Amino acid sequence: MTLLSSARRIVVKVGSSLVTNEGRGVDAEAIANWSRQLAALAGEGRELVMVSSGAIAEGMKRLGWATRPKELHELQAAAAVGQMGLAQMYESQLSAQGMASAQVLLTHADLADRERYLNARSTLLTLLAHRVLPVINENDTVVNDEIKFGDNDTLGALVANLVEADALVILTDQRGLYSADPRKDPNARFIDNAQAGDPELELMAGGAGSSIGRGGMLTKILAAKRAAGSGAGTVIAWGREPDVLLRLAAGEAIGTALHAATPKLAARKQWMVDHLQLRGSVKVDAGAAIKLRDEGKSLLPIGVVEVQGGFHRGDVIAVQTTEGVELARGLANYSASEARLIARKPSSEFEALLGYAAEPELIHRDNLVLR
Repeated sequence: MTLLSSARRIVVKVGSSLVTNEGRGVDAEAIANWSRQLAALAGEGRELVMVSSGAIAEGMKRLGWATRPKELHELQAAAAVGQMGLAQMYESQLSAQGMASAQVLLTHADLADRERYLNARSTLLTLLAHRVLPVINENDTVVNDEIKFGDNDTLGALVANLVEADALVILTDQRGLYSADPRKDPNARFIDNAQAGDPELELMAGGAGSSIGRGGMLTKILAAKRAAGSGAGTVIAWGREPDVLLRLAAGEAIGTALHAATPKLAARKQWMVDHLQLRGSVKVDAGAAIKLRDEGKSLLPIGVVEVQGGFHRGDVIAVQTTEGVELARGLANYSASEARLIARKPSSEFEALLGYAAEPELIHRDNLVLR
């Protein structure tokens, strides 16, 4: 069994050199091939997210630039031009496979800010629930993180964490990870399996391998380390390997598998347990306590009798009995002020009380750990 054979939610990241055929323009055949595989996996009930590089490379081609410019404003302009062709190609090829798609442009700032992070998460999970495949790229027209420091490998890992993916697949122009650069060292040893976060991997990694993209194996190794923090394993494989996604999902060992030390659910719940300083808590009635403790249910606001503290949406809060004994802790879907408004109220009244309709749970059971 491989990392993908049991994975239900998968993030696939493809690099610029693959998407644009080494800078010659968006590769319709390659994107059609991946789209066919993604559609087949979706037909198996899997949820897919695509993180695609290539906007700058496509923009360079459309603008007639043979070499990557150094000026930030020119790189941003190339991204703006190229994003049109990139999005159009994915939309047409996925549509041909009967799949709906959505373009999502993110910045690292979106994922660093709590409210924007939660909004991005809600949007992506809603798209997946409606069987729409998000195609994500860095918003290079307004930020310079990707342009200056790396490529979309890090973004792929952040998205894997954001949607709590089971696995991250990084498709690249190399077969996988080697002990040294195989283009320079004929004795380089191929690494088929390793643990994400192993310091030895970072020592082995070389520099950027393409004149089009900006990332080398090091960015992929660091991305795998980041994804492992939320329990997602990573596969690094050659993007032009025939039916690479289908064969990985079928259990075939292709490329380099970097395993997460901690399973996904355990990683998230351990993170919540490890919070030493909580921003607040809620007290629940006996009926809600039974549903949480004995029935594995979510916490609904109707069972909340008291709200304490000044927590925000997305904060880890404690769930206590009326006597103050901690039953559980989890991620709040509402701020403290909102929770006070909807406490003891059914979800049918939330829109009138808050001015908008949101989640029926104060804490969803997937984001709750019993104490």
